[in-house]
Amino acid sequence: MAGIKDVAAEAGVSAATVSRVLNGHPSVSEEARTRVLAAVGALGYRPNAVARSLRTAQTRTLGLVISDVLNPYFTELARFVEEEARALGYSVIIGNADERPELQDHHIRTLIDRRIDGLLVSPADGGSPLMRDVALSGTPMVFVDRWIPGIDVPVVRADGTGVVKDLVAHLHGRGHRRLAIIAGPAATTTGNERVEAFRDAMRGLGLALPDAYIGQGDFQAASGRRATERFLALAEPPEVVFAADNLMALGALDAIRARGLRVPDDIALAAFDDIPWFVHTDPPITAIAQPTADLARAAVRALADRIEGRTPQSVTLPARLVVRRSCGGAAPNQRSDR
Repeated sequence: MAGIKDVAAEAGVSAATVSRVLNGHPSVSEEARTRVLAAVGALGYRPNAVARSLRTAQTRTLGLVISDVLNPYFTELARFVEEEARALGYSVIIGNADERPELQDHHIRTLIDRRIDGLLVSPADGGSPLMRDVALSGTPMVFVDRWIPGIDVPVVRADGTGVVKDLVAHLHGRGHRRLAIIAGPAATTTGNERVEAFRDAMRGLGLALPDAYIGQGDFQAASGRRATERFLALAEPPEVVFAADNLMALGALDAIRARGLRVPDDIALAAFDDIPWFVHTDPPITAIAQPTADLARAAVRALADRIEGRTPQSVTLPARLVVRRSCGGAAPNQRSDR
């Protein structure tokens, strides 16, 4: 492979001039810059990224710690993060927390040891002392989707409150009155936000949310199955199950079918976090869709701003209700995706 001295010889300049050209130094003449770049192209020279990081104190690498790589929402989020980071000249190293705070902290320590330039994190819970230490250390960090109250870093997320109100209004409009929710972990901001938004929306319509109609899940399919089995065993089962996550919704669907029941004839089903599979279930599932690509792009740009010394603001983007047939048909004036 060609080295910097080979490029210098090809261009007829010193190795120091080649280095200045490659690092964008303004003191190089346009003629020398042209010769160096031509030599780089002719020889196929590629700068050593590790050596360059030692000189510049930057690795052009971002760390992304997501809550669960098996969750299609986070898989898609990671894809768009990598895409936007690449467009800005960064590589991405991904760590999967698997909804486990200790594994999340392991990935964060490993990424910092590898001298990443900044961190994107979707926290597995709200009580990580390590996360607070990282923020206080000055390491550029941005929370995406979930966040930890009290830690002063930008948060890029979707608004889960207004759209849950839209969902409850849609269910009410279909004639449903007994609504149940499978909530996410209480230790996560999204888990709390969604169940409180559901409760408030029901209260606004004069509907009660009994404790028996609140199932505690963990954003995994098995917990959705267990919660729905308990709902169905009640003397008066709910008319609707709203799962606050797509995997819990699939678990709920398994439990409903295991009882020999049909959606929506016997019980309706809705979910937070739309996924492509929901169009192909029978019936297709009504869901709340987050703007995943926009969230990823905004998060990467906010992190790049922090790395480069700017002060980005937090971003909250709107989510939307996608009405399908799992709740008894599409309501008027709402988007229907059959």
